[in-house]
Amino acid sequence: MTKKVAVLALLSACATPLFADDSLTVVSFGGDNRQAQEKAFYQPFSASQGTTIRAADYNGEMAKIKVMADTGQTTWDVVEVETPELLRGCSEGLFEPLDWSRIGQQADFLPAAVSECGVGIFIWSTVLTYDATRLGGAPQSWADFWDLEKFPGKRGLRRGAKFTLEIALLADGVPQQDLYTTLATQEGITRAFRKLDQIKSSIQWWEAGAQPLQWLAAGDVVMTSAYNGRVTTAQKEGQPFSIQWNGSLYDLDHWAIVKGSPNKAQAERFIAFASEPEQQRDFATAIPYGPSNIHTLALLDAAIRQNLPTAPDNLANARAMDTEFWIDHGEELEERFNAWASK
Repeated sequence: MTKKVAVLALLSACATPLFADDSLTVVSFGGDNRQAQEKAFYQPFSASQGTTIRAADYNGEMAKIKVMADTGQTTWDVVEVETPELLRGCSEGLFEPLDWSRIGQQADFLPAAVSECGVGIFIWSTVLTYDATRLGGAPQSWADFWDLEKFPGKRGLRRGAKFTLEIALLADGVPQQDLYTTLATQEGITRAFRKLDQIKSSIQWWEAGAQPLQWLAAGDVVMTSAYNGRVTTAQKEGQPFSIQWNGSLYDLDHWAIVKGSPNKAQAERFIAFASEPEQQRDFATAIPYGPSNIHTLALLDAAIRQNLPTAPDNLANARAMDTEFWIDHGEELEERFNAWASK
């Protein structure tokens, strides 16, 4: 080997990245949420680790993840998932079990944020959102959402059984504490769909979190269900939107690693980084979702804390989604919902 070739080989070796693959594919629900993640997680992780984050969006469809896990052709590394999908996917072998010694101390997280295959990112709420300039008053509950005479106009709801069936039962007068015991019966399911029938012709079904606020801004709908963080972002941009926290439903989103990811160790490093209080502070500052690391709240300004789903006033009439219920009944109810919606 000539001296010149030897030097080039040495330089090449020194330039080799710390990890076998110096890129990581992270898949989220997109929109304002992704923008906040890029600012708080992706960009600083890339800067500190020399890792390129390939960001992608999806709508939570587990079918894509299942195909990857089943075929071994895994092209996604880290994915953002809701709680029922996380636990169901973990039991079905769609996600990698995590090495918590690489993530952090479990005691530093909310209990609901700790699981075998996932780490909670944030707490979010589905809230009733409306354009005060287009209504003759302020809706006080989901029952008002159904009042087409008092509040005429189109409504937006998430296309799917989860949250939609709960909202229908709340609108029909079911107390929050009885929500899932009612929905666990055939009579309760029938009651929820019967309630949805009442306004079916006035519903626009959204699938991506950005859609309901786009429709609200365009006047296509006068009120809608929406994710609280996206509403607050729209308010900061000057939109005259209001939130009704009464009857809100909250849950966590989690990081998970798709089974067969060739970059599992690096993915765990990313999750550990994104779970640090300082990074979660930056995320909650960019979009008001509640942090999962218990040491983060002390780092946030009071003005930000009051807009989080975890603020006492916002939690007063809120209901946590029943994860176990949706694990047990999710598939059958989603099938029934899709059949109903397509009629």
